[in-house]
Amino acid sequence: MPGIDKLPIEEALEDSPQTRSLLGVFEEDAAAISNYINQLFQAMHRVYDAQNELSAATHLTSKLLKEYEKQHFPLGGDDEVMTSTLQQFSKVIDELSSCHAVLSTQLADAMMFPITQFKERDLKEILTLKEVFQIASNDHDAAITRYSRLSKRRENEKIKAEVTEDVYTSRKKQHQTMMHYFCALNTLQYKKKIAMLEPLLGYMQAQISFFKMGSENLTEQLEEFLTNIGTSVQNVRREMECEIENMQQTVEDLEVASDPLYLPDPDPTKFPVHRNLTRKAGYLNARNKTGLVSSIWERQFYFTQGGNLMSQARGDVAGGLVMDIDNCSVMAVDCEDRRYCFQITSFDGKKSSILQAESKKDYEEWICTINNISKQIYLSENPEEIAARINQSALEAVTPSPSFQQRHESIRPLVQSRPTAAHTSSTGSVGSESATLSALSLDSLVAPDTPIQFDIISPVSEDLPGQAKSSGQTGRRANPFGESGGSKSETEDSILHQLFIVRFLGSMAVKSDESPDIVYETMRQILAARAIHNIFRMTESHLLVTCDCLKLIDPQTQVTRLRFPLPNVVLYATHQENKRLFGFVLKTSGGRVDNRQTSICYIFESNNEGEKICDSVGLAKQIAFHAELVSIFF
Repeated sequence: MPGIDKLPIEEALEDSPQTRSLLGVFEEDAAAISNYINQLFQAMHRVYDAQNELSAATHLTSKLLKEYEKQHFPLGGDDEVMTSTLQQFSKVIDELSSCHAVLSTQLADAMMFPITQFKERDLKEILTLKEVFQIASNDHDAAITRYSRLSKRRENEKIKAEVTEDVYTSRKKQHQTMMHYFCALNTLQYKKKIAMLEPLLGYMQAQISFFKMGSENLTEQLEEFLTNIGTSVQNVRREMECEIENMQQTVEDLEVASDPLYLPDPDPTKFPVHRNLTRKAGYLNARNKTGLVSSIWERQFYFTQGGNLMSQARGDVAGGLVMDIDNCSVMAVDCEDRRYCFQITSFDGKKSSILQAESKKDYEEWICTINNISKQIYLSENPEEIAARINQSALEAVTPSPSFQQRHESIRPLVQSRPTAAHTSSTGSVGSESATLSALSLDSLVAPDTPIQFDIISPVSEDLPGQAKSSGQTGRRANPFGESGGSKSETEDSILHQLFIVRFLGSMAVKSDESPDIVYETMRQILAARAIHNIFRMTESHLLVTCDCLKLIDPQTQVTRLRFPLPNVVLYATHQENKRLFGFVLKTSGGRVDNRQTSICYIFESNNEGEKICDSVGLAKQIAFHAELVSIFF
């Protein structure tokens, strides 16, 4: 190393301006050394802190890798290969963590300790000596000034002695302090080199030791393991890139294909209605009552699960049961001036829900799906195939009537009484069988291409056959229990009055009235026709059963819609499986053109009261029959 500049200690007593000027240079150098060493100390301390943090983080990483097998991931759990790989990594990283801990200790001893000692001891000593020297120099100057002011005329030996002693003491103190200060500044020129080189030497030695320990731990077996892992990572990366490309292509294809579906009500010609579904899911608006007349609509996700209708709010883990839709009924309804509304009524009629679909396609598919589920088609092995076969058979067998007026012009019956006893053997509820059942075929029951009537005629607009147009009947509100104010109703003398809520499904002419199969076949054709031709609306009425007749009464206006004379009701039955469906055959005389007798089968849906209605009709006929016998013999 080149020679080191020094302050001349021998000239400290002389204290010449040149010496003071050289001292100022050394003081500036000491201040620069102090500033630089502080910065270097901060940098090395950051290295030391980072190494401590790295050691702690490495240890934590190893600990977390060991705990991987204890984690419960919703996806990708029980991956034994991944678990064993991470365990191997955990062992290696744990060893590296130990090496990092050793490196932290070595950095503390070999790097941080020397530079800290120089900063805290040597540099602070220079500052202290500088302050002491400055005080001593000031005291010496003051003593010299007082000594110079001594008077030459009136000499005071005592004052002179004191001033002389003060000069002696202050000069001695300044000289000694100055010499120590010069020595410290000269020594600083050596210590600054040691203070910078020794920590760097310790840092490099600690790093070399760390790398040696790492080299010993990274054996050839570990290198092979790392090579295999690197190959696996590259394979996974290639698979990911391929999957990303496929997903991007899928997204582009779906964007193009789904563009028409962004409309809330897509074109039905491009997206036909699927009527053979036995499962359906999607968002619906549900009507929930909040008071007697107020209600709110809530949008939820609905789906079918077997024979159950489920709903699930956004964010819920699982869905909840809405209702059991086995043997349920579903129909279109008008609700609060909203489109695409339909109502589902449970089997027992105790629970119902009004839902709104987003589009006409969803609206029709939901109704068809619930109809298919209500028939329990989903329990078969190929439910959609069976549903398609049933719908196709119904499509081939049924042609609905385009005009309600044409339907009734040809079969307008006139009410004529028939002997009640002559047909009591052919009437009955579900379970009754005819002796000629095996001889009847479908064509002998219902003629092919028979038109179907899906609505009923109000007496306000049509002169119904079998209904005398009197002031007490047509256009007048009738009390279903025969209490009509001042005039006496025709059913007031009847001892039987039973009222049921029913919904009219349809009616059609039949060829025979001697077997319940007629009612079953008519039910099949009417239900199939409604499903195929999207006829979901049903007119709700009150069915009044008396000993004289059956009446369909408007529940709001109490106007009698249709009247069926009881003697003309020759056959009645409920559905063999769905007990809410029932029907009866009405025998009428000829119409206006000819006098041929006509049989018409009317089909209704009730709130789980089909058998009760049939039993009530049977009871009414028995009462009427006994009343007729009493009138004959007595």
